[in-house]
Order: sequence, then C-alpha cells, then structure tokens
Amino acid sequence: GDALPTESQLCTDLGVSRSSVREAVRTLVALDIVEVRHGHGMFVGRVSMRPMVESLVFRGLLNPGDDHRGLRDIVEVRITLDNALAEPVTQAWKNRQDTELDQIVAQMDTHAQKGELFTEQDRRFHMRMLEPLDNHLFLHLTEAFWAVHTLTVPLLGAPRPEDMLSAAKAHRAMLQAARDGDAQAYRQATTQHYAPLLAALT
Repeated sequence: GDALPTESQLCTDLGVSRSSVREAVRTLVALDIVEVRHGHGMFVGRVSMRPMVESLVFRGLLNPGDDHRGLRDIVEVRITLDNALAEPVTQAWKNRQDTELDQIVAQMDTHAQKGELFTEQDRRFHMRMLEPLDNHLFLHLTEAFWAVHTLTVPLLGAPRPEDMLSAAKAHRAMLQAARDGDAQAYRQATTQHYAPLLAALT
C-alpha cells in the first residue's frame, strides 16, 4: 500500500517516455501489483491471485463444452493441492482442538440436511485448516482455486441433496483425520469430498 513516485517522476528517474510508463502501469495494474487511486496517485498493490482467478473463470465459462474439461482441470488441481498438503496439515492439527472448525462442520451438517449450500463454510474450512502452516502462498493458492471452483461450478446446475450430505460428511472426516494426525485418512476424506463433483464432470 505504499505510495509510488508520480508518473512524471518515473519518466525522469527511468529516462523513458510518458507513454512507456503508462503502458507499464496498465500491465502492473492488471496483475494487481500496482493500484491507481484517481486523485491520489499510484500505490503498491496487493499482489493477489485475482488476475489468475479471473483468467481461469473466463476459461471455464468460455470453454465448458459437453465434457466440462476446464472445470474438471480446476477440480483436479484442488484435489492435488489438498493431497499434497495432507502431511503438513495433519502434523499441524494433531491432537489440536478448534472451536471455529467444530462450528463450521456443524453448520455444514445443518445446511446439508436442509438441502442448502454451504459455500462460505467451505471456504472458511479450507482456509482455517491451512492457517497453522504459516505459508501465505498455500493460503492464496487455496483461496484462488476455491474462488474459481465456486464461480464456475454453477454451470453444472444445483447439486443433489445426497452430494451435499456427502460433502459435509467428508469435511468432518477431514477434520477428524487431521486431529488424528492421519495423512492417509485425510487424503481418503479429500477424495470423498470431491468424488460427487468429479462424477458430475465425467
């Protein structure tokens, strides 16, 4: 969020034309590296995953096709990321209690039993599970792929009630496996979590 030099100052410091600076700034803004606040100047951006999310969502929306290849790719990346993190996640959560996670899985159960989606609980669950790892890249990647997944999966239509119940149960199993320090059980629960969605995409 720190302020950057003015456009004219950058031209002087870098020895380039105003049009070159403007073109570079446009590119950096598109990548979330620089933020332009009209009337206030340029500032260091958040350097978020937003551009990647928008690109992947656009790809998924434009190229769903009959086989939903783009969506399946996104889900497979989420599965791979979750499975790759099974060891550190289960090590971090072994024998560890957390009221927030208990509340989240309870809310998932309640929503699923009513045939309601639990999108926000899903996001918070996956983010909370990664917080003890203290790796911001894992958090950003997980949230980015969660966002892409959530924004594109409505193309499949409303999920079946039994799939929502299965997903809620899988999240509870993931949490229990993490607390048991059981990476293999965690991966099995992850597979259960995504199985209905993968079935719908094949």
